[in-house]
Amino acid sequence: MQVFNNFNAINKALTSFNKEKTTMGFVPTMGALHEGHLSLINRACTENDFVIISIFINPTQFNNPHDFDAYPRTVDQDLALLEKFDDRVLTYIPQVEDIYPNGIESQHFDYGGIENQMEGRFRPGHFDGVGTVLTSFFNLLQPDNAYFGEKDFQQLQIVKKLVEIQNFDINIIGCPILREATGLAMSSRNKRLTDNQRQESKLIFKVLKDVKKHFGTKNVNELEQEVQNAFKNNPELKLEYFEIADESTLKPLQKIKNNKKYRAFIAVFAGEVRLIDNIALN
Repeated sequence: MQVFNNFNAINKALTSFNKEKTTMGFVPTMGALHEGHLSLINRACTENDFVIISIFINPTQFNNPHDFDAYPRTVDQDLALLEKFDDRVLTYIPQVEDIYPNGIESQHFDYGGIENQMEGRFRPGHFDGVGTVLTSFFNLLQPDNAYFGEKDFQQLQIVKKLVEIQNFDINIIGCPILREATGLAMSSRNKRLTDNQRQESKLIFKVLKDVKKHFGTKNVNELEQEVQNAFKNNPELKLEYFEIADESTLKPLQKIKNNKKYRAFIAVFAGEVRLIDNIALN
């Protein structure tokens, strides 16, 4: 595993690899790595000749400055986790100037409306920040394949749309959600949970599984009410939103259609820690 702290350094390595006409996989992260990230890297390693993993906490995708300040910063631990990978894995920890040479500012993107659903409603500007940082990474690194976890399913759809509107020649590959023993979706933010919050947070996946079980036999209003009731009296958890949506358009479900795929999405606060999750329903 090789580590590079600026683009000029990693670009020399890229030039060497690219002379051999190799395929490059890319796994962008904000650090605080866990087994979910490692699963993305492992898959990328099996499907590419070499892999770049980036560690960069992107300021423009945080609409809440406190959330940005509180985001776990664990570079030493991250690098220790990555030591098991061979020299085909390159870790890129860019300088801010690499990503934002003209100053930290978001571009605006029209994703065809999917940016206005769910996370877009509660985190204004978030997906502009995601598009900005990924546009910079994609232009700098020019990977063949990029890997994203399905926990951030809306983001995955946003990235696919970004590649389309920016005409990037990149395959975007979604990878399954990895979960802790309790069912809680693995997330860097889980590091901020208290022991009690972590234990109570198993309710999130339980609720999603219940929704999946009853999808098609109960209507949307009934399911939404049951989800709200599940969190109503829990002192550790506060439901921000729950929604059943079309997987491709992310528009809220109105009426089930046989040729459509649907997914349930949820966002919950455990204290100040915001947790998201989703599940395929059909």
